[in-house]
Amino acid sequence: MTLVIMAAGMGSRYGGLKQIDPVTPHGEFIVDFSIYDAIQAGFDKVVFIIKEENYEIFRETVGARIEGAIKVEYVFQALDKIPEGFAVPEGRTKPWGTAHAALMAADVVNEPFAIINSDDFYGRDAFRQLYDKMADAKDKGHFAMAGYILENTITENGYVSRGICDVVNGQLKNVVERTKIQENDGVVQYCENDTW
Repeated sequence: MTLVIMAAGMGSRYGGLKQIDPVTPHGEFIVDFSIYDAIQAGFDKVVFIIKEENYEIFRETVGARIEGAIKVEYVFQALDKIPEGFAVPEGRTKPWGTAHAALMAADVVNEPFAIINSDDFYGRDAFRQLYDKMADAKDKGHFAMAGYILENTITENGYVSRGICDVVNGQLKNVVERTKIQENDGVVQYCENDTW
């Protein structure tokens, strides 16, 4: 089972490559915890989706730590690597989003996989549940998603963006992106059209 890690973000709002910014006194990155938890769950391959210009720094930091413990591959998210029949809009310089990033791994992922962001913390149980769900899949048409209770994912440091999932009888029916969610007077709320 493969863990695909999207790490091609530019960190423009953050001010740098947060994918490889240490978060502990010992220098671990958030992605180190995800990789460790994935290995413990049974994953045996990691594919990093990165920008080509970040390859050396990424391999010297994250890659060097794990290459002896798990199979590692790198693919590059390039703005102009798009499906036939599509064109890059004039003036676009930012990478495409999640679907485009996932497409970059298509040539190296031929087995069940999970895909994550490099700068989010998921927790060990998420990887165990995803691994178990994918290992039990009967064919290639099975999909799963690790979801979280919204109130457990907000912060005291301002608002967050989340995909709010509509689940009926264990099946995902819809996802609505809310870009401004926070707790106001003990109530989790979202802002839409300047109204909470």
